[in-house]
Amino acid sequence: MMMIARALALCAVLLMAASAHAQSYPTKSVRIVVPFAAGGPTDVIARIVGAKLSESMGQQFYVENIPGAGGNSGTAQAARAPADVYTLLVVSTGFMVNPSMYSKIPYDPVKDFAPVTLVAASPNVISAHPSLPATTLKELVELVKANPGKYSFASPGVGTPPSLVGELFRLSYAPDLVHAPFNGGGPAVGSTVAGHTPASFGAMAPALPMIKDGKLRALAVASKTRAQALPDVPTMAESGFPDVEGSTWTAVVVPFGTPKDIIAQLHRLMAGILKQPDVKEKLAAMASEAIGNTPEECNEFFKAESAKWSKVIKSAAIRAD
Repeated sequence: MMMIARALALCAVLLMAASAHAQSYPTKSVRIVVPFAAGGPTDVIARIVGAKLSESMGQQFYVENIPGAGGNSGTAQAARAPADVYTLLVVSTGFMVNPSMYSKIPYDPVKDFAPVTLVAASPNVISAHPSLPATTLKELVELVKANPGKYSFASPGVGTPPSLVGELFRLSYAPDLVHAPFNGGGPAVGSTVAGHTPASFGAMAPALPMIKDGKLRALAVASKTRAQALPDVPTMAESGFPDVEGSTWTAVVVPFGTPKDIIAQLHRLMAGILKQPDVKEKLAAMASEAIGNTPEECNEFFKAESAKWSKVIKSAAIRAD
């Protein structure tokens, strides 16, 4: 009985210490590492969330941009940071994709980091030039099969989320569809608007204005549910291709070993922030939808993303180096 009493007392002390730790956090400024240049979607989302965290927690959450190597440079620096709850890392889809594309990367997404939450996701959209004689994805597949090697799809670049969705679609249903990678979403969309590449697999933000103006015809969105920005456009599943799905997402992770009570506190705060109307409005302006799932759900999402895209990368022989 004495041993049990001591054990219970120890547990109570540890719980009280953890609670006190969470209540006192943060006592100084918190760095938010963004492994990309300023001005991009990951950076903008990090600043939206960081500003709200500063307001609610009484300490500055500031963004530090460390671009390079497709996000690997900044991610590696964050991986080496102490697990002292004063370094957050905002990541995008490449966080789980790069380990399969590069022969060697300076971090392990599973061993070096712990997830906090999936912040937002933007569905990728498949669109076509209005002159293309295909108004649905099924018609596009039939067109490609009847004309091997004649039709191509533009993407923002090899290994980008839209390109991987395009490769998954091509490998599964239209092997004779030619991939035409560009250096960014703008040039890819511009090529399809000009009619040089008949179709485009792209992020929602650069394609949406062209779709709204009638310069592109949206065929489908690569998400489980219809996109808020394009409610009349069917999903891939509704189009007959249920296994082709992929979004461009943003998440927050921390160095592995960060106390779980602080991770839980950060998640609660971020989930609340992502429900705020002004935050939802800002994300919607970027064609992104707020999520705010739990660390456990985020971890399962990471595992699924890694498994899915590693198969596609291997099958399509995609390499970034």
